[in-house]
Amino acid sequence: MIFEKQDKLIFIGDSITDCGRRQPIGEAMGDTLGNGYVSLVNSFIHSVYPDYKIRVVNMGTSGHTVKDLQARWKTDVVDLQPDWLSIMIGVNDVWRQYDQPLITESHVYIEEYESTLEQLVKSTLPSVKGIILMTPFYMEPNPNDAMRHTLDQYGSVIKKLAQKYNTTFVDTQAAIDSMLQHMYPAFLGWDRVHPNQAGHMTVARAFLEAVGFSWTRN
Repeated sequence: MIFEKQDKLIFIGDSITDCGRRQPIGEAMGDTLGNGYVSLVNSFIHSVYPDYKIRVVNMGTSGHTVKDLQARWKTDVVDLQPDWLSIMIGVNDVWRQYDQPLITESHVYIEEYESTLEQLVKSTLPSVKGIILMTPFYMEPNPNDAMRHTLDQYGSVIKKLAQKYNTTFVDTQAAIDSMLQHMYPAFLGWDRVHPNQAGHMTVARAFLEAVGFSWTRN
């Protein structure tokens, strides 16, 4: 596993990361990490690697875009001094283009998305052991669906930045697609954006596999 003992791992993103986590900082006992993939990742790491004592913090905030992340980056990332940082953002950047087509000030088009995210990644890399970039995803199996097609383009930006800056890459869309081969989208999430526990487990599993988690560690 890429993490070392006593590392501090921060997750930042939108509602899919947030999942009801404690404000202002999602950390500590009980349901403070929310009820999504972050909590699952934390549980599996502590269950299989109890000696590592990894410190997991959830800084996802519902409704946020990459511009919102930029606005809170100092308080929610830099000031918390993570060893590792996981970023999953983009679904709202795309979604607002489709559910609020006339409110253009809420849109984050792909050029701004890429330049903003790249600036955050580039400025943060020197102060952390590593960054994990996770693609946004949409629970729609038809690649020609308008929102799915657009979101795939944003996912390509994530892959491009991961390759450029040699960060860990998690293709969460591919993981969700494997589920969609057998399940109707509404079974995983009523709005095709917010996954149920099976969907969150799929995301958590993709994350854990990308960071070298061993399911059979002795």
